[in-house]
Amino acid sequence: MLWDADTYPAVQGAVADELGSGPMGVLIHLFVGLHIIGIAALLGGFLTQMKAMGQGTARFVPGMLHGALTMLVTGVILIGLNQADHHHINTIKIGVKLALLIVILGLVYVKRDEEKIDKGAFGLVGLLTMANIFIAVLWT
Repeated sequence: MLWDADTYPAVQGAVADELGSGPMGVLIHLFVGLHIIGIAALLGGFLTQMKAMGQGTARFVPGMLHGALTMLVTGVILIGLNQADHHHINTIKIGVKLALLIVILGLVYVKRDEEKIDKGAFGLVGLLTMANIFIAVLWT
């Protein structure tokens, strides 16, 4: 065997930290999965209404509100779990993502019962959702 965990305990610790082993790591990964499900619901609801947006009949479906709320709740929990596990939190990145999500939640919540949503407002929700995704993935 080329690599032995007993010979290189620092490497083993680094690999374990990276993979998030242990109960806290599993919990963090569980909430990351739920966070991804929330963004999928929000973006999926937007994408299913794209054709209707072109016709001027788009509306905010309940899944979009539920997805945004899921993102908010799981995001806050993830911040707490990562702080409890002594991970570095990029507060500026989290603040930007939170601000975008609050705008999304505000628009979707206020206009959730309207039969038709203005193309601009509907497009803004889609744009902010995609911006939130790219910030999460690209801002390191």
